[in-house]
Amino acid sequence: MVCQTIKAGVECIFMGKNGCAYNGGQCHPIVEECQGCDRIVEYPTGLYCNSYSEPRLKWISGTCNLATHTKKVQSNNGAAKKLNPLKASKRNSARSSQ
Repeated sequence: MVCQTIKAGVECIFMGKNGCAYNGGQCHPIVEECQGCDRIVEYPTGLYCNSYSEPRLKWISGTCNLATHTKKVQSNNGAAKKLNPLKASKRNSARSSQ
C-alpha cells in the first residue's frame, strides 16, 4: 500500500488499512553514520533510508550492511594467501609438461 505518514505517495510494506504497522507507526530518520550513503532519500519531513525503516538499528552491531559509503575491512589484515609449496611445484610441473 501507499504510505500515508512520512513518505507520502511511496509504496510501503508496513502500510495497512489501519495505518502504518511499523514500530511507532512511522519510519525513523537516518542517523549520523548514514551521512554519505546513496540510499538516503529526502522527503518534506526529513532524510530517510530508502532500504530500511529504522537505520539506527543497523548501526548498533557495527557497520550497516546496506551502507554504500563504507568499505568492508579484510579479515586477513591484507596478508597474502598462504601457498603450499608442494602443490605449487606440482602445478608448475604440470603446466611445463603440456
